[in-house]
Amino acid sequence: MEEPEQNIVANLPRPAPTALPELAVQPQAGSAPGATIFDVRNVSIWYSAFKAVTDVTLAVHEHEITAFIGSSGSGKSTVLRSFNRMNDLVVGARLEGEMSYRGESLYGKDVSPIAVRRRIGMVFQKPNPFPKSIYDNVAYGPRINGERNKGRLNEIVERSLRRAALWDEVKNRLKMSGLSLSGGQAQRLCIARTIAVEPDVVLMDEPASALDPIATQKIEELMRDLKRDYTIVIVTHNMQQAARVADRTAFFSLDVADGQPAGVLVEYDETPKIFTAPADKRTEDYVTGRFG
Repeated sequence: MEEPEQNIVANLPRPAPTALPELAVQPQAGSAPGATIFDVRNVSIWYSAFKAVTDVTLAVHEHEITAFIGSSGSGKSTVLRSFNRMNDLVVGARLEGEMSYRGESLYGKDVSPIAVRRRIGMVFQKPNPFPKSIYDNVAYGPRINGERNKGRLNEIVERSLRRAALWDEVKNRLKMSGLSLSGGQAQRLCIARTIAVEPDVVLMDEPASALDPIATQKIEELMRDLKRDYTIVIVTHNMQQAARVADRTAFFSLDVADGQPAGVLVEYDETPKIFTAPADKRTEDYVTGRFG
């Protein structure tokens, strides 16, 4: 069963209403590399009566790229979207188990999903620039969050486009529509738009699947560069991509749980081990192409 599509409007950064408190925890400047960002314990996720994933336990570490690989329908994107509560937008979706971000529950009754999404940004499979200028695409989030100073917005736009390795290509046409960009440029614009609000984590759901090899290489180089400032989690069907960019890799597979098919986390380890010496034969069969 295919996982439900998500409304891209949810990715727009918005200020949390006063009735919905921010996450109390704040990223710690200079915290040790490898510190745990997400701690997932025995998590299962349903879409109404359909159990998408079952009993997932893993930890995502700071300033690393973590890749989720596996066949279609194995729950990779469902788990990815649970990190910023995108699944909340699907009627009937629910999560059981424990999922924390920097030690604080992501699903506590007093935690605002909007506050979560401001801290944990997302880049989607297909580039989705807004029908606005390149400048306004990047400035959108800061404006929604209350920034009105033109000089400050100019700084944010330039910094974000530089971080996304796009500034030199668009600096003389910032007033042109974001829809005029090539696929690879549009995806980097979406990355610039995401990081313009200074998230702590960037989630990427197959960010290069719609791109040609040259554009894919640029996105991969960008991911490696961005992990110095952000923690990155990606879903990819491209095993070579996971091997190239990820520090750790999680392999998901479709299995039978409680009498129905559900995604399971088969193995999670440092990427070289997953691809050269996996502990589970199912992982070995997948990465060597015996099934998929």
